Amino acid sequence: MNQDNLQQQLTYSQQFSELNQLLEQSAALWQVRAFEVNALPWAQDFPQLAEAVWALADDELDGLDAEQSLLVKALSPALSQDLRALGQDWDLSLLTASIAERTVFNNKTVTDKAGVAEPSLMDNTAAQQGGLSFDDEAHFSAHIKGRKWQQITAFVQHLPQLNLPVLEWCAGKGHLGRLIAKARGAEVVSLEWQAPLCEAGQAFADKWQLSQTFICADAFAIGAEHAATNTSITTVEHPSAANPLTTNPLTAQQQAVALHACGDLHVRLLILAAEAGTQALAISPCCYHLIQASHYQPLSTLAQQSSLKLSRHDLQLPLQQSVIANPKQQALRHQEIAWRLGFDALQRQCRQIDAYLPLPSLKQSQLSGSFTDFCLWAAETKAVNLAKNRDFEAWLEIGRQRQQLTRRIDLVAHLFRTVLEQWLILDRACFLQEQGYGVCVGEFCANSVTPRNSLILAQKMSV
Repeated sequence: MNQDNLQQQLTYSQQFSELNQLLEQSAALWQVRAFEVNALPWAQDFPQLAEAVWALADDELDGLDAEQSLLVKALSPALSQDLRALGQDWDLSLLTASIAERTVFNNKTVTDKAGVAEPSLMDNTAAQQGGLSFDDEAHFSAHIKGRKWQQITAFVQHLPQLNLPVLEWCAGKGHLGRLIAKARGAEVVSLEWQAPLCEAGQAFADKWQLSQTFICADAFAIGAEHAATNTSITTVEHPSAANPLTTNPLTAQQQAVALHACGDLHVRLLILAAEAGTQALAISPCCYHLIQASHYQPLSTLAQQSSLKLSRHDLQLPLQQSVIANPKQQALRHQEIAWRLGFDALQRQCRQIDAYLPLPSLKQSQLSGSFTDFCLWAAETKAVNLAKNRDFEAWLEIGRQRQQLTRRIDLVAHLFRTVLEQWLILDRACFLQEQGYGVCVGEFCANSVTPRNSLILAQKMSV
């Protein structure tokens, strides 16, 4: 490992430690289940913060929640007052520092090593220069939602030019791999577990005569102990139930890519790639809470030494930012939460059990009905005897009052959502560095395109 990479590794380790310290100090403010409490659980220790959050009008909350800098500006003065009274010193500057600001995405040594390029997303010639004409782009982007296509093109523009075959992880219909095959002229293998998606993707690739082959396989069935050691992609027959793919499709001379592979799926890719010694990786993580274990399993040595114990609920915190939802969607979301809280208060009274009772997901059409209909459905679903507690309007009003509380509990927790996401991303970066990779962390698109815009680029370093 060269000196430049060692310096970068120390930087990521130091940044992780700073984030970890703040998260450990502030756990009482963000490791909270808002639906399960009836008051601000931290109000006694943070009275100024409690006063500040209750001073906010309901119609201010969504605007603050959508913009991290505004949220921090609104609440950090009160939090700072409480910290001074407690004699504590937290680094609140971390609340507004983005991963792009805290890391050196275009650090010269990493750029030179990995060939990282960052063309402007407004550069209309970028796709053409990569081998994709405007006519081709129209066909490629058909049936892909606008923001998703923006994410795919921005991701590809940030891939280093390594002239390696590519493995696309959790490919879906292979939109990302298809663009890489066309624009970069790369040989692409796309791994996806749903057979209909594989078939649709393969049909499109064949129509366009692209060097893209699909593997229909379950990522969790692939055994890391069987990591491949060959140095080229081998065309793999589509596995069947009788003959599932269990050997590692990742190889040493290969670039692995994953755009928004959820939870354990992208973690599985990191582990299998490290096992195979895969030359390069490009990963944008998503949905950290979709894990098989009840709690987060840290990857890096640093994260394993942390006192933090993250539940699936905790891991949802980074995803709790709505920059895409329109006013109608936000109104429906608030309505659903008020209804759920109203029924929760009702079921506690009926069951004489002071505990939250989770309900299954709602169809949006149910929100066009009445709260009474919702309560009857929920009671039947959870076998709750409503008995004489049928003043549904009264329970709805209780739900709305509780929603005022839960929104403010969540708002304070959201101060720390970017810190937690950066902690998770740097856990992955530090793990890769421990496995002998040079790593570069940054953002591949604007937050307005997707809040999950972090990108981890890694390349195996020479010893």
